[in-house]
Amino acid sequence: MTPGPAALAEPPVRSVVPAVPAVPPLPADRQPVIIAARRTPICRANGALKTLRAHELLAPVLRSLLTDAGVAAESVTDVVIGNAVGGGGNVARLAALEAGLPVSVPGLTVDRQCGSGLDAIALASRLVAAGGGGVYLAGGVESISTAPLRANRNSDGGPEFFSRAQFAPSRYGDPDMGVAAENVAARFGISRARQDSAALRSHRRALAAAVAGAFDAEIVPLPGGPDPGGPLAVAADDGPRRGLTAAVVARFPPAFVAGGTVTAGNSCFDADGAAAVVITSLERARELGARNGLLVLGTDTAGVDPQLLGIGAAAAGKRLLAAHGLRAGAIGLIEFNEAFAAQAIACLEQLGIDPERANLDGGALALGHAYGASGAVLVTRLLGQARRTPLEGQLALALISIAGGMGTAALLEYRSLS
Repeated sequence: MTPGPAALAEPPVRSVVPAVPAVPPLPADRQPVIIAARRTPICRANGALKTLRAHELLAPVLRSLLTDAGVAAESVTDVVIGNAVGGGGNVARLAALEAGLPVSVPGLTVDRQCGSGLDAIALASRLVAAGGGGVYLAGGVESISTAPLRANRNSDGGPEFFSRAQFAPSRYGDPDMGVAAENVAARFGISRARQDSAALRSHRRALAAAVAGAFDAEIVPLPGGPDPGGPLAVAADDGPRRGLTAAVVARFPPAFVAGGTVTAGNSCFDADGAAAVVITSLERARELGARNGLLVLGTDTAGVDPQLLGIGAAAAGKRLLAAHGLRAGAIGLIEFNEAFAAQAIACLEQLGIDPERANLDGGALALGHAYGASGAVLVTRLLGQARRTPLEGQLALALISIAGGMGTAALLEYRSLS
């Protein structure tokens, strides 16, 4: 039986941050830089995109990236894609071929659950930094609507269906996501009122960003409705709720633990979507004529207590910032995957970041959580924000917590390349 918040008597695990010098800069032929980013609309699961399988969501994004970056399809070195609940079979390769890339271009699928999209970008950036050169398409995709039913095989050979995978051995505790969010809220004293306020802020910011056209340049429209071959019909996120008010959010009952503070109103919803970026070296980016981009200064993934899985991003972020000799105040743009308001607030405050500084255009509380794609959506949003208000050398931070007690962080820097 999974213990609730009251049973968590042990102090939280504190990550030890080694005292290391700032990371030295890389030469231009090994410095990873993101020069293009695109995403689909993020739509509620079993909604507007329910007829599209994962590779059909991702392929239009890959095609758009090649056009945006001026990259010839045959010059792509690899396609690295995160996916969490798909049917296996290497969706990266399938989507690359669906997108029209030549058969000579390989594909690699990464699974670190919610962190998969950000970890795919991290992996591609490390390949560039290791001297691999080339041009990589990296990101994530999730079609929760078409994900296969999952089952273990019983001793008699029959199926035993399950709704989610096991993330940690029973001796550690393996709470469901909502219960884990309650654990974090209780441990770090995140009140219901603060969670509700964060959710309302996310919706209002997302709505304002959509009206201002902040998402227009990054969204690739997709066919919708019962006929996947029909006209381009889905061109906007469908999650932000215009009629949401403080009074409405306050009416939601606890969703996971009796008497708890985590509700459907201050939690994300499941979504379908895809997002990806073009990563290459600074040297190659200039050859391609890229005018600006986000340098990948570093990435990190850390583990934490699975009972407090929502705090994983804070552990990764602390270690990453320490490695670069930075404090949170030096970061100009911050995107955190708001799976739950409780863990978003707790993580940001552990990093010394005012939660109001993050997710300037709203986050997953309003836009939804397309598991394997969400980490790549963060980076797509950061590139869009950096280009709207271009400040040379501005630092950006992407953060996501992960099932099983992990978190991934990426440190980026906006740079003019011409």
